Amino acid sequence: MSELKNDVFLRALMREPVPYTPLWLMRQAGRYLPEYRETRARAGSFLKLAQNPDYACEVTLQPLRRFDFDAAILFSDILTIPHAMGLGLDFITGEGPRFAHPLRTEDDVNKLQVPDMESLKYVFDAVSVIRRELDGKVPLIGFAGSPWTIGCYMVEGQGSADYRLIKSMMYSRPDLVHRILDINTRATTEYLNHQIDAGAQAVMIFDSWGGVLADNKFDDFSLQYTRRVIQGLKRENEGRTVPVIVFTKGGGQWLEKIALCGADAVGLDWTVNLAQARQRIGDRVALQGNLDPNVLFGGEAAVREQARSVIDDFGPVGKGGHVFNLGHGISQFTPPEAVEALVDEVHRYSRSKHA
Repeated sequence: MSELKNDVFLRALMREPVPYTPLWLMRQAGRYLPEYRETRARAGSFLKLAQNPDYACEVTLQPLRRFDFDAAILFSDILTIPHAMGLGLDFITGEGPRFAHPLRTEDDVNKLQVPDMESLKYVFDAVSVIRRELDGKVPLIGFAGSPWTIGCYMVEGQGSADYRLIKSMMYSRPDLVHRILDINTRATTEYLNHQIDAGAQAVMIFDSWGGVLADNKFDDFSLQYTRRVIQGLKRENEGRTVPVIVFTKGGGQWLEKIALCGADAVGLDWTVNLAQARQRIGDRVALQGNLDPNVLFGGEAAVREQARSVIDDFGPVGKGGHVFNLGHGISQFTPPEAVEALVDEVHRYSRSKHA
């Protein structure tokens, strides 16, 4: 592997001194870029795009050709694991992901097994190809969904407005949901370790639907399984630590608990006050986030002003680590010039905080 030329992102995650606040965006390789849409059209579908290592590499690198991001993130999807379990994933235009065989009965759940990682080899091959093509420019982030978030899709069969099916099963047959989550935990741990072996230099766990749980259910059905994944991860590769980021959308009320799960950094959505979050956890972990993605529709002046506000909220770096990001994924309608202004402002303005 090539020597890493820019390790500011990795150092910030480990709360080491850095010259500026590093920046990357969730879904930075995606539909807001015309070149991505062209590549997807050539691939024929989202799944064909994700399952072809060369296409996956191409769309991973596209935003880095436009913007001075400090990290690349593997182009893939959090639902690759249940697809490998035989649930039959498809992406319906205008509707998003949908499973042909969701888990609705006890028999469905009892048949569930950790998939053979060979069926996910296309993901690991993509990691290897991307690392080679990056040639040490910036680190590569691997990722997976949290066991709970993947489980929501597996039971609901698609995205949900009320999570009625998974929650009905959780309250009436918690044993079935715990079986799903246990299998997802073992699969996710193995999946991320294979990404690390293939060359991922940091990994992120997306607990996208953790925030839909009741307060007294978050620990039992989400956080404990995320913690188990982290405990099973390989934390060193190529002579340096592989940092772990955990992001629970809607999880600001549980920040102190999440900060103790073993991750090196906690991602925050835009509803959390960054200064207060830092006070609450006392620089125990690095923080990632947390600009409202819709700021990027407000024009260049607003983008720059709000970027400075996020950096000011975090405050003097000291013993803390901050990675700038959005509070959730970038919208497909975002004008690329807004991203360019954001990257420029974060890199320029943050240097004064790192003096």
